Amino acid sequence: MSEENIENLENLKEDLPTVIAEMEKKCKQAPDNVVAFHHLGLVYMKAGRTDDAIKCLERSIEIDEQANQPMINLGAIYFGMGDLDKAQELNERAISVQPDLSAQAYANLGLIWQQRNDMDKSIASYEKAIQYEPNLATVWMNLTSVLTMKGEDERALKSAQKATELEPDSPLAQNNLAVALFFSGDFESSKNHMEKAQELGYSVDPKFSAALDEKLS
Repeated sequence: MSEENIENLENLKEDLPTVIAEMEKKCKQAPDNVVAFHHLGLVYMKAGRTDDAIKCLERSIEIDEQANQPMINLGAIYFGMGDLDKAQELNERAISVQPDLSAQAYANLGLIWQQRNDMDKSIASYEKAIQYEPNLATVWMNLTSVLTMKGEDERALKSAQKATELEPDSPLAQNNLAVALFFSGDFESSKNHMEKAQELGYSVDPKFSAALDEKLS
């Protein structure tokens, strides 16, 4: 799901049943309104009505085969359900119809390839997402994690630094930077960022904390 749509859902203040009723009415009155069905699908997602959300998003795509955002959001549902094949298919389709508006689709593919343990394809997908949308902090965080797992310490450090630059108050970004600094040999800075991550509520791995204390002793 795109960051914009997530934000819209999180900020939804009205009573969900009322909103759903109003949007269902709108969709009934305008059965070919792709935006209406897309938005209703998102609200269904917010309400936990997954089957209804799938139907609405599928209807959006049926109305407009070039509507890549419903494809991306539908892919997010299938990813959450553990259907990686369907999620991959939808995100790749979204890219094919509107490649310049597919940063989130590439980011989602990065997660999918990460789940499939294909780190090279995961990295390539994250980097493609960044190429289209360089300020997606979450993508930089995910990229940092994969690069760290691959032992690409220099690239991981640069990615971690970019993530914290974009979201300095993210506990995950601070922890990722602490880990990247540890593997780069800067143990003092690593400890500083680990403590920052803890202050922000991150549960630091005790093994990492112990390894860092050992390096500093």
